[in-house]
Amino acid sequence: MCKIYRFGEVSMSKVCQVTGKGPLVGNNVSHANNKTKRRFVPNLQEHRYWLESQKRFVKLRVSTKGMRIIDKLGLEHVLEMIKKREKQDRA
Repeated sequence: MCKIYRFGEVSMSKVCQVTGKGPLVGNNVSHANNKTKRRFVPNLQEHRYWLESQKRFVKLRVSTKGMRIIDKLGLEHVLEMIKKREKQDRA
């Protein structure tokens, strides 16, 4: 999901790994009712979580909603959900 540009810059997709939220497209609307295209980008954070069972950190690119889901359900359960979803996507 990464594109590598000429000078070593990497363009990552703006998709939450937990919720699957991605950018939406809409319009900016001025007082004169002029419409210009814009993107509504999710509030993504790159966060390291400690995975106790494997004694290591896991780096996830998650939205703030995804962080709340991890707090509520636990990291182990969320990682299982992500693995199941990836299996279904491949099949």
